[in-house]
Amino acid sequence: MIIIYIESQKNSIKAKTLYAERYRNRCQPSRRTFKNVYYKWRQTGTLAFHNNERRKRVITKENEFNIFQNIIENANHYNEFHLYYLNIHQQISDTDFANRIEFCRWAQRKIQNKNSFFNLMLFSGEATFTNHESVNLIDGRSGVKRNVLRSTSTGSSTATPTPTHTPISGNSLADPLLSHSSFDGSDPLSQFAREELDPLSKMAADEWDYSCNVAAIGKKSRDTAEELVEPWSTRRTIILSKYTTLEKLSIVTSFLPGGEKVVKVQPSVGVVDKVRTRLEQLDDFEEGSVRQMLDLSQQQYTARIEQLNNELVQAWHSDQRVKALKIAIQCAKLLVDTSVMAFYPSKFVLITDTLDIFGKLVYERLKVKAEYYKPGSKVPTSLPDNFTPDMVPENAKETCRNWFYKISSIRELVPRLYVEMAIIKSYSFLTTSEFNTALLRITRMIRGIGNPLIAVYARCYLCRSLLEDVLSLCKDQANSSLLLNSVLTAFKPSYIAGRAIDFVNLIIAAEDDGFPQYILYRSLGECLVQESPLKEDCQSILNMIWKHITDLTKPNKFMHCVEVWIQFTAIHFSVNELNLFFGKIIDRLNPNKSFEHYYPQLQNIIEKVVSHTQDFESLLAMDNFLPLIDLFHKESIKVEVCKTIIEGLSAQTGPITDPIIINALMFIAKIMHDSVSALTVEDEKRQIGQLICALVQRVDYGRDFEKQLNFYAEARAVFPNLDTVHIQLVCVNRLSVDTRKIVRGHHTRRTSAFVRACAAFCFITIPSLTLVHTRLQLYLLSGQVALLNQCLGQADACFKAALSLVPEMPKTIDIDGRQKSSQPYLLSYLSNFLSTLLVVPDSPEHGVLYLMRGLLNAVQRCFEENTLTKTYLYLRVLDLLSTVVQENYPYHVDKVDSNDKLYGSDQKFISEVNKISSKIIEEILSQLKYLGSTDQLEKQVALALELFNCFVVRANLRDPQLAYMAVNLWNLCQRYDFVDSKVKMKMIAYMVQKSHHKEYEHFSDVLKKMLK
Repeated sequence: MIIIYIESQKNSIKAKTLYAERYRNRCQPSRRTFKNVYYKWRQTGTLAFHNNERRKRVITKENEFNIFQNIIENANHYNEFHLYYLNIHQQISDTDFANRIEFCRWAQRKIQNKNSFFNLMLFSGEATFTNHESVNLIDGRSGVKRNVLRSTSTGSSTATPTPTHTPISGNSLADPLLSHSSFDGSDPLSQFAREELDPLSKMAADEWDYSCNVAAIGKKSRDTAEELVEPWSTRRTIILSKYTTLEKLSIVTSFLPGGEKVVKVQPSVGVVDKVRTRLEQLDDFEEGSVRQMLDLSQQQYTARIEQLNNELVQAWHSDQRVKALKIAIQCAKLLVDTSVMAFYPSKFVLITDTLDIFGKLVYERLKVKAEYYKPGSKVPTSLPDNFTPDMVPENAKETCRNWFYKISSIRELVPRLYVEMAIIKSYSFLTTSEFNTALLRITRMIRGIGNPLIAVYARCYLCRSLLEDVLSLCKDQANSSLLLNSVLTAFKPSYIAGRAIDFVNLIIAAEDDGFPQYILYRSLGECLVQESPLKEDCQSILNMIWKHITDLTKPNKFMHCVEVWIQFTAIHFSVNELNLFFGKIIDRLNPNKSFEHYYPQLQNIIEKVVSHTQDFESLLAMDNFLPLIDLFHKESIKVEVCKTIIEGLSAQTGPITDPIIINALMFIAKIMHDSVSALTVEDEKRQIGQLICALVQRVDYGRDFEKQLNFYAEARAVFPNLDTVHIQLVCVNRLSVDTRKIVRGHHTRRTSAFVRACAAFCFITIPSLTLVHTRLQLYLLSGQVALLNQCLGQADACFKAALSLVPEMPKTIDIDGRQKSSQPYLLSYLSNFLSTLLVVPDSPEHGVLYLMRGLLNAVQRCFEENTLTKTYLYLRVLDLLSTVVQENYPYHVDKVDSNDKLYGSDQKFISEVNKISSKIIEEILSQLKYLGSTDQLEKQVALALELFNCFVVRANLRDPQLAYMAVNLWNLCQRYDFVDSKVKMKMIAYMVQKSHHKEYEHFSDVLKKMLK
């Protein structure tokens, strides 16, 4: 403690907080203790304290009774206001019992002289209480129980008296002193003697068989409040996130450090006011004076409440029950402040959470104290969860009453109500009638709260305990429709679904109740779609509901009810019942175009049906589904409905083969497509296009490829404005590939005509696309597929179309939402194109390598002068040219003769290739000179190294000119230190290795020239 006090810079409040954080399981000292311990240590050098063995005061008949009588008689001179305060003691003396009996007889004489004597009497003190709303009777801390002569220690209590409130007038109630068994002039032992059996004998005679009670309670176990209503945690999260504020908040408490001290100035007046002041001082806690924290943000306020919550739990677990009660009282007092009204719901949630914890702690404490011993057993047995009051021992009941008597002593109404409601579950330890009586009393007391907001939330807190009795009230009371609707909306759907038939009958019986019956049916339907009723009850429920729905003549009531019950039908019944619902909706809304007023409800109906329907084919084939879609005359809503249907279809798997379903889906998809215009945003186009593409992918006619091609042709005509759909339609190429697989590459006249038709379909479809790079990619793909199916004319047409598009390629293209240069894309695309040209045979109608020449012309027009990308593309061309002169190409297309078969290493063909190669090399050397003249030396060296590698791998270095050029390129690379030495070593090692082969002996001469 001394070290922590020094660490806190001798601030006792900070020291207390730090100590509580480090040692949570220890008894927490007050802030004054830190200061006293520190100065004791400084002055004496020791922490040893003298043990003052002072004899405890023992209250005797003379001093106790005379004090009480003098106080009361003196106070009688001042407005007949009386005070009774019992001093605290730690042990029972032999005369205590007789003193109490004598006091009770004296009290009886006072009442006989004046009946209202105790109506104006205040009781205070922490001990066992008895409260009958008009009088508070207090025993001492001794723990003596009424009707039991027993001594217990109450070490958990502190020596601080408990503040009480002014008593309530009890004119309408019987005098509790006269009615209480302890005040009939006899002692408890005499009362036990008059009973047939003493408590121990009665306990031994009991069979301790609670099976009957447990079975009876088990029937009601499903009706507990926790199972009836939605979990509080769910609503709690919603409330805290919804009701927030930016205004400053404040907290008044005695259990948190910081803030300003609240000082109450009391005027100097008479004895009565002194008594009242004394009672008010009982609220001042030993932990420190009351402090007010101002200008707190919402987060700070929530953190402070959480700190109070932790303080309450710590106080309870350290056996400081009264401190825990006082924290609960102070938390409840915070609900009186409604200055920041927007935050009040969240404040209610935070504070009632603390009160709930307090109530749970009290309940668990009482349950532990209610442990009993079965006959012949020395092991205590806990109460079952569904216990009854007759199982609870008398000492536990007395402790339970003590808690309620303490709470009834709270002077202010709001905290008294909230704290009692927090532990209201503990009434189950007393008698079965206590609970209902307390609920009615608290309900009436809430009427005394003047602020309507505070009163409403107090009723809300009380309603958690009232829910179990509501349903019986609905059955017994007339005009209970409003109450029944509250049950349907507040109780858990599982509870409603288990009694669906009973609720339907209740709604039918409430037909002429004044509350709209269709709202009750809707509330019931909302519960049954969340939680399914018994399977055997579904048909009966729907029949009764259908009869009510068909009787609704007004469209607003009809739609309000149908909107929910059609979802119930979609979940539990087939499309036949849905078709009846759809027909009834069309018949009811068609007159006078009433459907125009119910577009949101109709849209909601479609969404619910689609989300719960597994058999889409039956749904689309029903008679009334598409006519229901036609009710949407507003285009924007109709498009959204169509999107919902297609999205629901996309969520399912499997092909669509039924022509009727395909036509229905094409009708729905066309509605979406026709909504696209020049003003439609790109995201909307993309979404509609993706939905239609998903539909096109699902349509599958199996092996009937011709019918599949006809569908694609029809789709191209129906959806002309969406590029994404046209791109998807180029999947016709898949039909060509599948056809080739089926015939294993040996086409018949029929299959050959079909694959040519597929190629023609693609060739016609691709030009309608907007983006150039997409057309380029699809032309190349279609040409490759046509070549695979031996359709040389169609392949040539696609390749020519692609080459004609290359100059039209824009400088930038959109890649992942960003504009980037198109040159890297072109380099990759044309490299792929070149690899395809290797296997494309030359046409007899054109010259040698006419497609190659066309590509080079397109490159000249596409790329600007001195562009490095064009130069690297020329290197790819050199690779191709070196390959086309080989006797056998590295790859072929099955059943397609490439140029290696057509020319067979003809010298004229090789001469033409050499001419093209010479022009390409000249272009590359020109680029090298340009890079050198513009001081782009690093790029020059990199390009020279690439060309040197090409020469080494592809060129015939026996030619002196080529060898000389290769050596010059190597020297250029060596001139500047831009090439990694490892790369150079690998290149030299490669040439040395090759030079050992007879075919590459000339590499030795080249190496000598390179290494000079």
